[in-house]
Amino acid sequence: MLAGAFLLAAVVSALGSAWSIAHAHRNQLIDQPGERRSHDIPTPRGGGIGIVAACLVAMAAAAGFGPASRSGWLVAAGLSLVAAIGWWDDHRPLPAWPRLLVHAVASACLAWAMHLQGAQPVVVAIAFLSALVLVNAWNFMDGINGLAASQALLCAAGYAAVLGDAWRLLALVLAGACLGFLPFNAPRAKVFLGDVGSGALGYVVAALLAAGFASRPMAGWPLLLLPPLAMLADAGLTLLWRMRRGERWWQAHVQHAFQRWSRQRGHLRVCAGYALWTFAAVAIMLAALHWPVRIALGVALAVLLASAGAWLRLHRRYEKNNTEGFGT
Repeated sequence: MLAGAFLLAAVVSALGSAWSIAHAHRNQLIDQPGERRSHDIPTPRGGGIGIVAACLVAMAAAAGFGPASRSGWLVAAGLSLVAAIGWWDDHRPLPAWPRLLVHAVASACLAWAMHLQGAQPVVVAIAFLSALVLVNAWNFMDGINGLAASQALLCAAGYAAVLGDAWRLLALVLAGACLGFLPFNAPRAKVFLGDVGSGALGYVVAALLAAGFASRPMAGWPLLLLPPLAMLADAGLTLLWRMRRGERWWQAHVQHAFQRWSRQRGHLRVCAGYALWTFAAVAIMLAALHWPVRIALGVALAVLLASAGAWLRLHRRYEKNNTEGFGT
């Protein structure tokens, strides 16, 4: 069943990606190159609609009917809200605040779903916060070919190994959907995820993370943060860096570490570099969950500091060279 769900999700996602390319050309949904973008040719957007469709079908199948299904339908409702506001923004760009408001409502859906499943109040609060953060982190980090989808695929694969029942099914469906989308997005992009896809990826990863928190002792929570750490570190530290400089942090830009690095090394190499980092982080998580608590927490802290240190090194090199790209 799980293998079949994985393969079906890949097919649904691929078909959705192919449809989105035709839809984008019919409706002029084309991202043009510019100073705030990292691509150099006009490219359709909205390809993530197939990923959304695959995940919603899996959620509906897992939720079923009856009182116990309310939590599953709440998560599906939250994903639908994130995808809908993203789809709208892909067609008619919106200001930041309406999008954030919808993201907050969707995050509340996930938090309430965790409450209905009997999660501790702290897990409910973290579910709300993680959804709000990861939806926007994936949106911020969707800037070069293959990065956002490959990172979500690796996160999903890692969580599938530690979650059970319906959550494992959702994790495998997300991994399959990302795999079905990636040939359309890398090595040269035929279509971009769009806000409909990037926000949806962040939301589903947040749901899997919250499910992991609910099923594990608090001491293991830092380890569960390792899979999305590359995305969180680059998005979060760049945001703080822009705020410290007094810049309009909510506007599109090309100041993330992955964007500047890709100008020197190309999209594929940077995407592969981030993938190797996250693969190692997932492997460390899976191994350290069985280690003594002190050692596991020490390893988690070391990975966190290494991520922050890598980001800081790249940005210092940028400031030293005072160019739009990093030196070699």
